[in-house]
Order: sequence, then structure tokens, then C-alpha cells
Amino acid sequence: MALLVDPPQWPAHGTRWAHLVSDSSLVELHAFARAAGLPARAFDLDHYDVPADRVADLVAAGADQVAARELLARLTASGLRVRGADRDALAAARRRDDLVRRWARLAPELPVGAWMPAGTDLLGRWAEPHRGYHDVGHLHEVLVHLDVLAESGERFERPAVLAAWFHDAVYRGRPGQDETDSAELARAALHARGVAAADEVARLVRVTAGHLPDVADTDAAALCDADLAVLAASPRRYARYVAGVRREYPHVTDEDFRRGRAEVLRRLLGRGHLFTTSTARRRWERPARDNVARELASLEARG
Repeated sequence: MALLVDPPQWPAHGTRWAHLVSDSSLVELHAFARAAGLPARAFDLDHYDVPADRVADLVAAGADQVAARELLARLTASGLRVRGADRDALAAARRRDDLVRRWARLAPELPVGAWMPAGTDLLGRWAEPHRGYHDVGHLHEVLVHLDVLAESGERFERPAVLAAWFHDAVYRGRPGQDETDSAELARAALHARGVAAADEVARLVRVTAGHLPDVADTDAAALCDADLAVLAASPRRYARYVAGVRREYPHVTDEDFRRGRAEVLRRLLGRGHLFTTSTARRRWERPARDNVARELASLEARG
């Protein structure tokens, strides 16, 4: 029975990542991770994703560092490895359960019967079939990125989290109008349930149309940074993001999409900063610019 960690070699969000597994028991794995202070969100079905700067701590706490190939072999032999064919379905179920729990925690002062139907409606909107990227997965990622910012000391309040739930709730591929409609949906849904921050949530949703918050507007800064954090993802995740965005414009020719997308990327690179909070700038600015620059170079080469 052993806890295993491999060398950090998978890049994403400005660092490299390792995997922590148990070769015998998920109960053992979760207990070790909790004792080591790893967040629950780091668990990915059969392993924990671990940033490079935590690997030495895990080894000191008793994990054995082994080569990636050995870790995979021992995880597979244990019977705990989740097969690739099963990952998407299991991840989707786990994500939905987590979203339901998150929504329930947002308004503990309200009756469950009044609050939970609003979350069900939102999850239905985020699961609409025409969404390629702006879907339930994106919603969950934004909420997780808000967790990362909070754990790093960034200060924001409940309206920012509520705005994350509503920021693309209306999505028809109409930049600007979608944010306006989503803001109005937020205002109406929250006013109907007596949420005092309804107008503030609507304001924050509208800010995501341009992702240019004032540095003093801490709620908007955290929300916009969490929304753009995908730009700093691993190259593989970034490629899935780009492919998802392309699927949302099936009516646009490849050449028109290439030109429009390239213009969006040029505007991003032309900013002094992609992110506003100090945490996001430190962790995500450089890898995000690298990803955007590579995609733009690829689009320009094809043109």
C-alpha cells in the first residue's frame, strides 16, 4: 500500500503538474490529500493534480516519487484507474453534483424550494446543445478559478460568484447582446427571490462583455479573470477550447471565422494586461499570452 507521485511535467496555468495516486485505496488517497492540504477540486476521478511546488511536500509527508510510467502501471494494477472511455461520463456526473452543491450553498438563508429551481433552470441553459465551449464545463471552470483566486488571497463577495452562474446563461453567439440578456435574466431571477444584490450581479454580468474591469472593482476583476483563465490552460486544453468556440459558429465559413478570430486575438495581445488581479497576472498572464500568440500565428499562417 503506497501513495505515489510522479515528476511534474504537464504544463498548465503557469506551472507544471504532477499526479498523486494510491495503489490500493481512494480512502487512503483522500485522507493523505486532506492532511497535505490539497483542495478537493484537485481530485480528478482517480488522481490528484499537484502543482510542481507541492511535490517535495508530498514526498516529505510519505509519498513515493516514481516515474510516470510506473505510476500509471501501479494505478492500473490496483483497479482504481478510470478508463479513458469512462472518463467523460463520470466527470460530467461529478461536475453536475458539484454544481448542485455549489448552488445550494450560495443562498442558505432562502428556502430550498424557492432557491433550487433557479439553479436547475441555469444548469439547463448551460447544457443547451448549441454550446460548444460556453457550456456546463465552462461554468464549472469559472467557479473553480474563482476558488483559486480566493485561496490566493484575492477578495471578492457573493455577487461575483452569482454573476459567474449567470454570465453566459443566455448564449446565442451575439457578443454584447448576450451579456445584456444574461444580466436581465439575473436581475429578474434574483429579484424574484428577494436577493438584495440582484442589481449588482446584473452589473457584473455586463462587465464580462469586455473583460476590462477597474482594478478597484474587485468583484468584477475576479469574475473577469476567472472567465479568461482558460487562456492560460495547457496546450491540449487550449486546443479543446478553441475547437469548442468554433463549433458555436457553424454558420460562419472557415475563412470568415479565421479572420474574426484573429482580430479578437490581436485585441487581446494589444492589451497591457489580460488579467486584472495580482494573482491572475502572476499565474496566468505569461502562459495565456503564449497560447494566444501561438493561435494567432497559426491563423495568420493559414491566411
